[in-house]
Amino acid sequence: MKNSVPNSITIISLILSCWAIILTFEGNLNLAAHLLIICCVCDFLDGFAARLLKVNNPLGAQLDSLVDMVAFGVAPAMLMYQFIKNLHEANPVQLLSDYPWLLFITFLIPILSSFRLAKFNIDTRQTKSFIGLAVPAHATFYIFTVIVALNPDLPKLVDVNPFVMPIFTNPLILLGLTVLLSFMLIAEVPMFSLKVKNLKWSENQTPLSFLFILITLSVLTNLVAFPIIILIYIVWSIIAKYTVKQKTTQA
Repeated sequence: MKNSVPNSITIISLILSCWAIILTFEGNLNLAAHLLIICCVCDFLDGFAARLLKVNNPLGAQLDSLVDMVAFGVAPAMLMYQFIKNLHEANPVQLLSDYPWLLFITFLIPILSSFRLAKFNIDTRQTKSFIGLAVPAHATFYIFTVIVALNPDLPKLVDVNPFVMPIFTNPLILLGLTVLLSFMLIAEVPMFSLKVKNLKWSENQTPLSFLFILITLSVLTNLVAFPIIILIYIVWSIIAKYTVKQKTTQA
Protein backbone atom coordinates (compact mmCIF):
# COMPACT_ATOMS: atom_id res chain seq x y z
CA MET A 1 0.00 0.00 0.00
CA LYS A 2 2.81 2.41 0.89
CA ASN A 3 4.38 1.88 -2.55
CA SER A 4 1.26 3.22 -4.26
CA VAL A 5 1.50 6.67 -2.66
CA PRO A 6 4.66 7.98 -4.39
CA ASN A 7 3.73 6.10 -7.58
CA SER A 8 0.30 7.76 -7.61
CA ILE A 9 1.92 11.20 -7.35
CA THR A 10 4.21 10.27 -10.25
CA ILE A 11 1.23 9.22 -12.38
CA ILE A 12 -0.50 12.53 -11.63
CA SER A 13 2.58 14.23 -13.08
CA LEU A 14 2.31 12.06 -16.20
CA ILE A 15 -1.37 12.94 -16.68
CA LEU A 16 -0.73 16.65 -16.23
CA SER A 17 2.21 16.64 -18.65
CA CYS A 18 0.12 14.89 -21.32
CA TRP A 19 -2.60 17.46 -20.77
CA ALA A 20 0.01 20.23 -21.06
CA ILE A 21 1.08 18.89 -24.47
CA ILE A 22 -2.53 18.93 -25.68
CA LEU A 23 -3.04 22.49 -24.39
CA THR A 24 0.19 23.60 -26.07
CA PHE A 25 -1.06 22.64 -29.52
CA GLU A 26 -4.50 24.06 -28.75
CA GLY A 27 -2.77 27.40 -28.22
CA ASN A 28 -3.14 27.67 -24.44
CA LEU A 29 0.56 27.89 -23.64
CA ASN A 30 0.04 29.77 -20.39
CA LEU A 31 -2.08 27.04 -18.79
CA ALA A 32 0.22 24.36 -20.24
CA ALA A 33 3.22 25.96 -18.56
CA HIS A 34 1.40 26.22 -15.24
CA LEU A 35 0.50 22.52 -15.40
CA LEU A 36 4.18 21.74 -15.87
CA ILE A 37 4.95 23.73 -12.73
CA ILE A 38 2.62 21.36 -10.88
CA CYS A 39 4.61 18.49 -12.43
CA CYS A 40 7.73 19.99 -10.86
CA VAL A 41 5.95 20.00 -7.49
CA CYS A 42 4.89 16.37 -8.03
CA ASP A 43 8.49 15.46 -8.84
CA PHE A 44 9.51 16.77 -5.42
CA LEU A 45 6.55 15.25 -3.59
CA ASP A 46 6.92 11.70 -4.94
CA GLY A 47 10.53 11.55 -3.74
CA PHE A 48 9.57 13.16 -0.43
CA ALA A 49 6.74 10.67 0.06
CA ALA A 50 9.05 7.75 -0.73
CA ARG A 51 11.57 8.93 1.88
CA LEU A 52 8.88 9.71 4.45
CA LEU A 53 7.23 6.29 4.04
CA LYS A 54 10.64 4.59 3.75
CA VAL A 55 9.71 3.11 0.39
CA ASN A 56 12.52 1.61 -1.66
CA ASN A 57 10.79 0.39 -4.78
CA PRO A 58 12.82 -0.24 -7.98
CA LEU A 59 9.61 -0.04 -10.00
CA GLY A 60 8.92 3.42 -8.60
CA ALA A 61 12.41 4.59 -9.49
CA GLN A 62 12.00 3.46 -13.11
CA LEU A 63 8.50 4.93 -13.30
CA ASP A 64 9.78 8.26 -12.02
CA SER A 65 12.49 8.34 -14.69
CA LEU A 66 10.05 7.51 -17.49
CA VAL A 67 7.55 10.15 -16.38
CA ASP A 68 10.34 12.73 -16.09
CA MET A 69 11.07 12.09 -19.75
CA VAL A 70 7.53 13.15 -20.65
CA ALA A 71 7.07 15.94 -18.09
CA PHE A 72 10.52 17.51 -18.36
CA GLY A 73 11.67 16.33 -21.77
CA VAL A 74 8.85 16.06 -24.31
CA ALA A 75 6.35 18.54 -22.84
CA PRO A 76 8.79 21.48 -22.42
CA ALA A 77 10.12 20.83 -25.94
CA MET A 78 6.63 21.06 -27.41
CA LEU A 79 5.97 24.17 -25.32
CA MET A 80 9.12 25.88 -26.58
CA TYR A 81 8.52 24.78 -30.17
CA GLN A 82 5.07 26.32 -30.21
CA PHE A 83 6.14 29.40 -28.24
CA ILE A 84 9.05 30.21 -30.57
CA LYS A 85 6.85 29.49 -33.59
CA ASN A 86 4.24 31.95 -32.27
CA LEU A 87 6.91 34.59 -31.66
CA HIS A 88 8.17 34.16 -35.21
CA GLU A 89 4.68 34.39 -36.69
CA ALA A 90 3.99 37.61 -34.73
CA ASN A 91 7.34 39.19 -35.65
CA PRO A 92 8.99 37.22 -38.49
CA VAL A 93 12.71 36.59 -38.26
CA GLN A 94 14.39 36.32 -41.64
CA LEU A 95 16.64 33.40 -40.63
CA LEU A 96 13.67 31.33 -39.47
CA SER A 97 11.72 32.28 -42.57
CA ASP A 98 14.57 31.01 -44.72
CA TYR A 99 15.25 27.93 -42.59
CA PRO A 100 12.04 26.94 -40.76
CA TRP A 101 13.64 23.61 -39.77
CA LEU A 102 15.66 25.54 -37.18
CA LEU A 103 12.59 25.23 -34.95
CA PHE A 104 13.46 21.56 -34.63
CA ILE A 105 16.40 22.63 -32.45
CA THR A 106 13.86 22.39 -29.62
CA PHE A 107 13.96 18.62 -30.10
CA LEU A 108 17.36 18.69 -28.39
CA ILE A 109 15.42 19.07 -25.14
CA PRO A 110 13.91 15.53 -25.15
CA ILE A 111 16.86 13.96 -26.99
CA LEU A 112 19.50 15.07 -24.48
CA SER A 113 17.09 14.69 -21.56
CA SER A 114 16.79 11.00 -22.47
CA PHE A 115 20.57 10.64 -22.38
CA ARG A 116 20.73 12.54 -19.08
CA LEU A 117 18.12 10.33 -17.43
CA ALA A 118 19.69 7.11 -18.71
CA LYS A 119 23.10 8.29 -17.54
CA PHE A 120 21.76 9.19 -14.10
CA ASN A 121 20.23 5.73 -13.68
CA ILE A 122 23.58 3.97 -14.14
CA ASP A 123 26.07 6.56 -12.86
CA THR A 124 27.14 5.69 -9.31
CA ARG A 125 28.85 9.08 -8.91
CA GLN A 126 25.53 10.92 -8.64
CA THR A 127 24.31 9.84 -5.24
CA LYS A 128 24.87 13.14 -3.38
CA SER A 129 25.27 15.61 -6.25
CA PHE A 130 24.75 15.74 -10.01
CA ILE A 131 27.02 15.47 -13.02
CA GLY A 132 25.41 17.71 -15.59
CA LEU A 133 22.25 19.76 -15.29
CA ALA A 134 19.30 17.88 -13.78
CA VAL A 135 16.37 17.34 -16.16
CA PRO A 136 13.72 19.08 -13.95
CA ALA A 137 15.99 22.12 -13.47
CA HIS A 138 16.57 22.25 -17.22
CA ALA A 139 12.83 22.16 -17.92
CA THR A 140 12.19 24.85 -15.32
CA PHE A 141 14.06 27.39 -17.43
CA TYR A 142 11.75 26.92 -20.42
CA ILE A 143 8.57 26.70 -18.36
CA PHE A 144 9.13 29.95 -16.50
CA THR A 145 10.51 31.73 -19.56
CA VAL A 146 7.19 31.13 -21.31
CA ILE A 147 5.17 32.24 -18.27
CA VAL A 148 7.21 35.41 -17.80
CA ALA A 149 7.01 36.29 -21.51
CA LEU A 150 3.25 35.72 -21.62
CA ASN A 151 2.65 37.65 -18.39
CA PRO A 152 4.81 40.77 -18.63
CA ASP A 153 2.64 42.69 -16.15
CA LEU A 154 3.46 40.51 -13.14
CA PRO A 155 4.04 42.79 -10.12
CA LYS A 156 7.73 43.40 -9.40
CA LEU A 157 9.62 45.52 -6.92
CA VAL A 158 12.36 45.91 -9.53
CA ASP A 159 11.25 46.31 -13.14
CA VAL A 160 13.58 44.03 -15.08
CA ASN A 161 11.34 43.78 -18.15
CA PRO A 162 13.51 46.10 -20.29
CA PHE A 163 16.38 43.67 -19.77
CA VAL A 164 14.72 40.24 -19.83
CA MET A 165 11.88 40.66 -22.32
CA PRO A 166 14.18 41.23 -25.33
CA ILE A 167 15.80 37.92 -24.41
CA PHE A 168 12.69 35.91 -23.54
CA THR A 169 10.85 37.02 -26.69
CA ASN A 170 13.67 36.67 -29.22
CA PRO A 171 13.33 33.40 -31.17
CA LEU A 172 17.01 33.19 -32.12
CA ILE A 173 18.24 33.85 -28.59
CA LEU A 174 15.85 31.23 -27.23
CA LEU A 175 17.04 28.67 -29.78
CA GLY A 176 20.65 29.46 -28.89
CA LEU A 177 19.92 29.04 -25.18
CA THR A 178 18.14 25.77 -25.95
CA VAL A 179 21.32 24.42 -27.53
CA LEU A 180 23.58 25.57 -24.68
CA LEU A 181 21.30 24.44 -21.86
CA SER A 182 20.47 21.09 -23.48
CA PHE A 183 24.14 20.20 -23.81
CA MET A 184 24.62 21.09 -20.14
CA LEU A 185 22.45 18.05 -19.41
CA ILE A 186 25.25 15.74 -20.49
CA ALA A 187 28.22 17.96 -19.65
CA GLU A 188 30.78 16.53 -17.22
CA VAL A 189 30.25 19.44 -14.86
CA PRO A 190 29.48 18.75 -11.17
CA MET A 191 26.26 20.45 -10.12
CA PHE A 192 25.72 20.93 -6.41
CA SER A 193 22.58 19.56 -4.80
CA LEU A 194 20.10 21.90 -3.09
CA LYS A 195 19.21 19.30 -0.46
CA VAL A 196 19.82 20.69 3.03
CA LYS A 197 20.06 17.98 5.70
CA ASN A 198 20.40 20.48 8.58
CA LEU A 199 20.65 24.23 9.16
CA LYS A 200 24.36 24.30 9.99
CA TRP A 201 25.98 26.98 7.84
CA SER A 202 29.37 25.22 7.84
CA GLU A 203 27.88 22.11 6.22
CA ASN A 204 25.49 23.80 3.79
CA GLN A 205 27.15 27.03 2.66
CA THR A 206 26.55 26.51 -1.05
CA PRO A 207 22.88 25.38 -1.06
CA LEU A 208 21.86 27.89 1.63
CA SER A 209 23.60 30.74 -0.22
CA PHE A 210 21.89 29.69 -3.43
CA LEU A 211 18.47 29.50 -1.78
CA PHE A 212 19.02 32.95 -0.26
CA ILE A 213 19.76 34.35 -3.74
CA LEU A 214 16.65 32.65 -5.15
CA ILE A 215 14.40 34.03 -2.40
CA THR A 216 15.87 37.52 -2.80
CA LEU A 217 15.42 37.48 -6.57
CA SER A 218 11.87 36.16 -6.18
CA VAL A 219 10.94 39.00 -3.83
CA LEU A 220 12.46 41.59 -6.18
CA THR A 221 11.49 40.21 -9.60
CA ASN A 222 8.67 37.70 -9.02
CA LEU A 223 8.73 34.71 -11.41
CA VAL A 224 11.51 36.23 -13.50
CA ALA A 225 13.81 34.90 -10.77
CA PHE A 226 13.37 31.27 -11.87
CA PRO A 227 14.85 31.27 -15.37
CA ILE A 228 17.57 33.66 -14.15
CA ILE A 229 18.47 31.43 -11.20
CA ILE A 230 18.93 28.43 -13.52
CA LEU A 231 21.52 30.40 -15.50
CA ILE A 232 23.21 31.48 -12.25
CA TYR A 233 23.23 27.84 -11.09
CA ILE A 234 24.99 26.72 -14.27
CA VAL A 235 27.58 29.52 -14.23
CA TRP A 236 28.19 28.98 -10.51
CA SER A 237 28.78 25.25 -11.06
CA ILE A 238 31.16 25.84 -13.98
CA ILE A 239 33.19 28.39 -11.99
CA ALA A 240 33.28 26.01 -8.99
CA LYS A 241 34.48 23.17 -11.22
CA TYR A 242 37.45 25.09 -12.61
CA THR A 243 38.25 26.74 -9.26
CA VAL A 244 38.52 23.34 -7.59
CA LYS A 245 40.51 21.99 -10.54
CA GLN A 246 42.95 24.91 -10.32
CA LYS A 247 43.40 24.45 -6.56
CA THR A 248 43.99 20.73 -7.04
CA THR A 249 46.63 21.41 -9.72
CA GLN A 250 48.43 23.95 -7.53
CA ALA A 251 48.39 21.56 -4.56
